[in-house]
This record gives sequence, C-alpha cells and structure tokens, in this order.
Amino acid sequence: MRNALVFILRTLFDLYILTFALRLLLQWAAVDKRNPLVQFILRVTNPLVIPLRRLLPPIGRVDTATVLVLVGLQVVATALVVRIGCIGEPEVLPILALALLNVARLALSIFTWSIIIYVVLSWVSPGGYNPGAALVAAIVEPVLAPFRRLIPAIGGLDLSPLFALIAIQAVSMLLPVDRVLSVMLCSSLGRSVL
Repeated sequence: MRNALVFILRTLFDLYILTFALRLLLQWAAVDKRNPLVQFILRVTNPLVIPLRRLLPPIGRVDTATVLVLVGLQVVATALVVRIGCIGEPEVLPILALALLNVARLALSIFTWSIIIYVVLSWVSPGGYNPGAALVAAIVEPVLAPFRRLIPAIGGLDLSPLFALIAIQAVSMLLPVDRVLSVMLCSSLGRSVL
C-alpha cells in the first residue's frame, strides 16, 4: 500500500515539476513562444510563476521565480515521499540536498531523452517541421554545440549526440543520491522511493 501511494505522489509531482524544468530550459534556449507546446507549458506554470515574478525579477536569462518554484516543489515532493517511505524523521538539510540532486537528475534526464528523440527524428523526418521537433531541437542544440566543435562529423555522420550522452551519463553517475538517502535511513528502499 505504501509503495503505491509513494508511486502516485511521486508521479504526480514529477509531472508537474517536469513542466517547470521545461519552462526553465525553454527560457534558457530562447524558444519561440508561439510554439503550441511552449504555450501549454507556460499556461500550466504561470499560476505559480507570475505572482512570484513580481517579487523576484529575472537575473539575465535565468528566471529566478521559476527556479524558486521548481526547487520549492521538489523540496515539498521530496519531503512527502521521504516522510511516507523512510524510517524515522528526516532533517531539513538532507531533504534540501536530495531535492537539489533530484532537480539536477531531472535536468540530465531531460537532456538525455531530448537527445535520443532528436537523433531518432533526424533519421525518420530530417528537415520536416513539427512543433515538438522544434522544441526538442531548441533544447538539444546548445548542449551539442560544444561537442560539435570538438568532434567533427565523420563521413557525414554527426557523433556529437553519442559523446553528449556519454558525458551526461557520467555526470549523472557522479550525483551522490545514494549517500544522501543513506543519511535519511532510506537505503533499504533505495531508488524505489525516489
């Protein structure tokens, strides 16, 4: 019963948090706001971001209101899931650390899946326009650009997505999620909690 409740809470929070992470990445990539998928993300996230933006103006290309909402929602989600799934009473600092690690892991997952989708779309529909494909390309291009400068195309084949995926996976493996979970006595539940 507890695992089902953790799964439902985690899934609902993850989907909502994902929209805020996408909003932040789309603002960073300066995606066209007329894209229907971007409009959907803006409409879903505006109720929490717009009131907070009056208090926290953006810093350069970083929307501080979106960052604060993203981290705040992740802290709440992490606290709820840890409270239900762990033994004992977790402290604030490990909850905050785990929330920040989960935000970093979410960003890396978005980049990973975006690169995979980008590559598949380049095989299936090269040069075609689709709002989803435009969105994925806007997220992926800034990540692939440094790899393209280092690794030239070989025989017309762009290997930069492969090396970007390897780098993203390496960074993901360096995130100390297990150590933070063990501090909170969640090691027996491991990844099933988060």
